[in-house]
Amino acid sequence: MLLYAHSGIRYLVFLAALAVIGYAVYGMVTGRPYDKTMRILSAAFTGLLDLMILLGVTLLFTGMFYPQLGGHIVMMVLAAAVAHIVHGVMKRRPPEQQSYAPHIVGTLVAFGLIAAGIMAIGRPLIGSAL
Repeated sequence: MLLYAHSGIRYLVFLAALAVIGYAVYGMVTGRPYDKTMRILSAAFTGLLDLMILLGVTLLFTGMFYPQLGGHIVMMVLAAAVAHIVHGVMKRRPPEQQSYAPHIVGTLVAFGLIAAGIMAIGRPLIGSAL
């Protein structure tokens, strides 16, 4: 059950990543000022990624470990670090220095790390993960 939850959360993470990237691109193209919606989307993406990692760590404590998980764990922790860094830096910048570009780049990097982490354990990005 826990494995299904951990695996299924990835779709919410993917949707949140697409929302962050889409809104950030829209904000850049239209020249909109950086706003609360961007902060909320970034927090949602980061929070869902944290939830996925928490479920993964819980799985490790239940004894579900095999050697290929090493690369998976490293990639996922790096993805979470990137998401947290971008969200934290943009949150602390003065309003006149906040922009959408770091969200686009950071989310794409995190998404790439997530994809690499999933493939590291021989699972497809989309479809049955078990």
